[in-house]
Amino acid sequence: MERKSYLRSINLLSTSIGIIYCWFGLLKFFLGYSPAEQLAIATIRALTFKLLPDHVSLMLLAIFESAIGLLFIFKWFMRQALALMFMHMFFTFLPFLLFPSQTFAHIPYDFTLLGQYIMKNVIIISAGLVLWQHYHLVNARLKIETPSI
Repeated sequence: MERKSYLRSINLLSTSIGIIYCWFGLLKFFLGYSPAEQLAIATIRALTFKLLPDHVSLMLLAIFESAIGLLFIFKWFMRQALALMFMHMFFTFLPFLLFPSQTFAHIPYDFTLLGQYIMKNVIIISAGLVLWQHYHLVNARLKIETPSI
């Protein structure tokens, strides 16, 4: 029973992250609906030296986030999905360095609403670390249990 409960928790954690990613990704397909839209555009603009048009960068981000969400919901390629998620999470924190006036009311302890929106990603990262540990152990067990030919 304990193992069944553990596996249900892992499934719920994965599905929850997937729903969040799909939700935020889908919002970016519709201009003006994502609360992070302007910050995402400004961050991508800074990282790409304005080489990508804003609407293209936002659509690529929408596709990327939605794809990660689907991978989590359907538990496909979980180790790769987690790696993509960790990479994405790294980039979500860059506005603290690139745009501190938009993310802090008083640096470094008083976040604006936008800063709080970014900081909630610590929870997603923590959940991702739990999933990474689970899938790492599952993969290690499969290697041990699978006889080599």
